Amino acid sequence: MGALLLGTFGTIWLILWAYRAFGGQMVAIILTASPGIVLLSWIYVQYRRHSRGISAKPESADSQRASKLFHIINVGQWVVILVAGNVLANIGLSAWVLPMAMLVIGVHFFPLARLFRTPSRNVTGAALIAVAVVYPLVSSRGAADPIGCLFAGIVLWASALWSVRHDG
Repeated sequence: MGALLLGTFGTIWLILWAYRAFGGQMVAIILTASPGIVLLSWIYVQYRRHSRGISAKPESADSQRASKLFHIINVGQWVVILVAGNVLANIGLSAWVLPMAMLVIGVHFFPLARLFRTPSRNVTGAALIAVAVVYPLVSSRGAADPIGCLFAGIVLWASALWSVRHDG
């Protein structure tokens, strides 16, 4: 399931990159989204194949607790992104909304790594934080450069594919 979520959000970041890098040209967006959709379909088939017996088992107290904490962490992440994004936009720093979102998303992987006992999520979080911090400083257009979205998508897809191979 983690690989599906990572791949979905990786594809969204890549679509955002294509939209921003190619001026919203639909061909670029479709060409960017298509491999993600194909890979997500493959991951879904893998997930269904390996999860057939899981749904028949009753949920344990630990899995219910993990599910609750997962939702709390994700709601908290989105609240921080929405509030900070609005603040940045209202003070004239709207170009910094995407790097801030990447940073917050990166940070949110650390409690998830512990919660689900998937140390690879620490690497995902650290990589997203590095992208969020470094790309605005080194890219030609600073925080407004679409290259950050490309790298965020690559990080999330690398993590998704790693998850299929190692965490599943």
